[in-house]
Amino acid sequence: MLYEIAKPVVMGVVRVLWNPTISGAERIPASGPVILASNHQAYSDTVFLPGQVRRSVHFLGKSDIFSGRGPLQRIAAAVMRGLRVMPVDRTGGSASAAAIEAGLAVLRDGGVLGIYPEGTRSPDGRLYRGKTGVARLALASGAPVVPVAMLGAHEAQRGRKYFPRRSPRIRAVVGEPIDVRALAASLGEAGEAERLRAVTDAVMDRIAELSGQERSDEYAADAKRRLRASGRG
Repeated sequence: MLYEIAKPVVMGVVRVLWNPTISGAERIPASGPVILASNHQAYSDTVFLPGQVRRSVHFLGKSDIFSGRGPLQRIAAAVMRGLRVMPVDRTGGSASAAAIEAGLAVLRDGGVLGIYPEGTRSPDGRLYRGKTGVARLALASGAPVVPVAMLGAHEAQRGRKYFPRRSPRIRAVVGEPIDVRALAASLGEAGEAERLRAVTDAVMDRIAELSGQERSDEYAADAKRRLRASGRG
């Protein structure tokens, strides 16, 4: 019930203030399990992307988004819950396993799972190396991966924590679904780690084609730590 109320209200406000657009939405299968794999430019991606998709999208969100006690943080957390963002601990180890299981539960129910393969927001607008969780989820569930590029969000959000600027226009571009099981099968006798990396890299290549972003071989989380250590993050 919360979702049925929250999504139209939130998107009504979003369309008035930001008027985001989406192209290629018809490439998202109308039924069955689907993984939407998107680049991650800004906090607002998790509102703008699922809000423009006809089907309900379940995103795995950082648990600390939901832990703030300030008024704006509480409002942001309520909006995220209303849009079916699920809080998960993404610190690694058993927390990563719990996140994978939460995602698989959505897919087993025939739902749409939204995931950011980069693992965290890009610190500078570049596209960073993908983590293999997207491949694990796709291979375990058999769900197709639909690549998505969010454009304009980094520039609109720059210097702001919660509310992006109204310009430039924020838009989503949806690509053709990827059959990752067929891709993995084409790798022959490759080991599990090699298959997971190859599938993840193929997904990131498709996202890069859609977004036109400059690539980085570094993980976004490592880049953020490096920038903080140098006093620039």
